Amino acid sequence: MTAPLDEQELILRADNLVKHFPITKGAIRKKTVGMVSAVNGISIGVAHGETLGLVGESGCGKSTAGRSILKLIEPTSGSLTFEGRDITGLSRHEMVPLRRELQMIFQDPFSSLNPRHTVGSIISAPYQVQKINPPGGVKKAVQETMERVGLNPEHYNRYPNEFSGGQRQRIGIARAVTLQPKVVVCDEPVSALDVSIQAQVINLLQDLQDEFGIAYIFVAHDLSVVRQMSHRVAVMYLGSIVEMTDRDTLYAAPLHPYTHALMSAVPVPDPQVEATRERIVLQGDLPSPINLPSGCVFNTRCFRAQDRCRVEVPELLEVTPGHKVACFFPITEGLGHDLIKGPDSGFVEQPTREVQPPSEVIADMESSGSARPLGADYARDGDYEERDF
Repeated sequence: MTAPLDEQELILRADNLVKHFPITKGAIRKKTVGMVSAVNGISIGVAHGETLGLVGESGCGKSTAGRSILKLIEPTSGSLTFEGRDITGLSRHEMVPLRRELQMIFQDPFSSLNPRHTVGSIISAPYQVQKINPPGGVKKAVQETMERVGLNPEHYNRYPNEFSGGQRQRIGIARAVTLQPKVVVCDEPVSALDVSIQAQVINLLQDLQDEFGIAYIFVAHDLSVVRQMSHRVAVMYLGSIVEMTDRDTLYAAPLHPYTHALMSAVPVPDPQVEATRERIVLQGDLPSPINLPSGCVFNTRCFRAQDRCRVEVPELLEVTPGHKVACFFPITEGLGHDLIKGPDSGFVEQPTREVQPPSEVIADMESSGSARPLGADYARDGDYEERDF
């Protein structure tokens, strides 16, 4: 799916979605003293049978955006549209019938499952909430779903603690797809799993999408997983979308400096390719969402930032068909293989004390009769480090 999507093709759309969390002070008379700006006016959508990847570093607001889109947490402002229907003002009770079509796979397979419920009761919960009696009974339908996601139907009466992490994630997937929803938000569904189990879960999600035509909003920070799963990708930084396009274009010709930095952080197993690819190191930490920087949110770490970036906020504009970027100075040329660093973060590096090589340290200790200390570690550069245990 490389052609730009028509807005009418989107099954679920969020326009100018904002989510702020108040910071309160006081035990009895609470007073709002600040706001955490988790999501700042993003506009995204997903079409039927499509996967939209939502990527960014930890703390950028990806998970909050996914939960807000499904109204698991109430958005501060903005509009949500599902199949042409405005669902922004619906209450929790009014959203219950729509939960059949809008589901979520949670990140942590250990905390998202009730340890006091059996697998059968967990997966059958959507049938009970929606008051659906499938042909052949609920137990038969649940066991068929368990078999479809790679679980043994005979484990119907087992508890979550009797399963591995990968199996628990399959339980969460089974609960999400048991009613064949139209949209599923996947909140980093493979980040807590081993690499071999990740591949199994990714293949399972793709098979379910092919079988049921499910639309995924795939939240992740692993760019290789996003590349495998997504048709389109939206790059998020500090609550804002900075770039959005189809998968092939993003990985072949990214425009935003932050996207280039994310790409350069992915290791390449080929030494020859690794030696010639661009290398970007962002200085400083992610700014606090309580006090966002003025102008472009990325200007404090951007290696191409200019005075305009510190004053004006760039809009997410379409520079080529289907390719949107929020940057005044997008990167359209190759950066080469020289190391690129962002602006000075103001951090003053403290001078390191000189240490003796390990051989000289041991010789001095032996001559003085002292025993070798516990926890003596030898770093790759030959420095000697002593730790207390």
